[in-house]
Amino acid sequence: MNERQPCEFFLVRYMPDAVKNEFVNIGVLLREAGRPESSVVRFTKDWSRVRCVDPDADVAMLEALETEIRRRLLEDGQPVMKTLEDSFSTLLQITPSKACLAESMPAEIEQLMQLYVEARKRPASARRGGRMAIHSRMRTEFERAGVWDLLRKRIPAASYTRPGDPLRIDCGYRPNGIVRMFHAVSLEADSELAKVLSFSAPALAEGVRRIEIADLELTAIVEPVKGSQDDEDRLAQYRFAIDTMEAQRIRVLTTSDLGRVAETARQELRV
Repeated sequence: MNERQPCEFFLVRYMPDAVKNEFVNIGVLLREAGRPESSVVRFTKDWSRVRCVDPDADVAMLEALETEIRRRLLEDGQPVMKTLEDSFSTLLQITPSKACLAESMPAEIEQLMQLYVEARKRPASARRGGRMAIHSRMRTEFERAGVWDLLRKRIPAASYTRPGDPLRIDCGYRPNGIVRMFHAVSLEADSELAKVLSFSAPALAEGVRRIEIADLELTAIVEPVKGSQDDEDRLAQYRFAIDTMEAQRIRVLTTSDLGRVAETARQELRV
């Protein structure tokens, strides 16, 4: 049997209100005992618990922070702890270290995430679905391709349309001469988000041409169609939503296309 490796881990906690002392564990930092340079970090992909304690949480900032921590860990593991404590002490807390024995670093951080960070698994019928599920799948595929940290996240449409526009596009990047943006759109319940995205698309494209001097390729990621041919209402609604988006030059792909999309991003970003 392989000998287990002595390690230590820290929990990263989000605490929006120190007076109430309410917090949510959002990540784990793991390293071999006595070896700060071996540190690895993982943040949650599901921000629903954060939004429960703070509906106005800046998720984009938290995702960017994970990317920044990874970058700094590649340089030197120890100073990143002080940076977190000094720069984000009003929002984030780093717990004292706890010892653990790991078969491997990837397996251990996965187990720690399940124990301390991720929500308890619910029965299959109650698991999250809709937009959150599509977004999670999208992030997973981009991570697998090694490009997630290189993408812009939660891109404010107001930067391209007009002040006050509340829409934020999930992610995107810019290869040569074109801006590619991706947004999760669930058609399980209704077509409202499809109509919102369709309404915003022309102004968004015009703004990208004006500000970025580039064309916009806006892609909606949807679920594959469900239901039988007898379910006419559901199929008609699904088709209506897709036709509405495509009429505004929005490219519509399903989650089954995400592997190909992520591979294209990997090639274009030269990872």
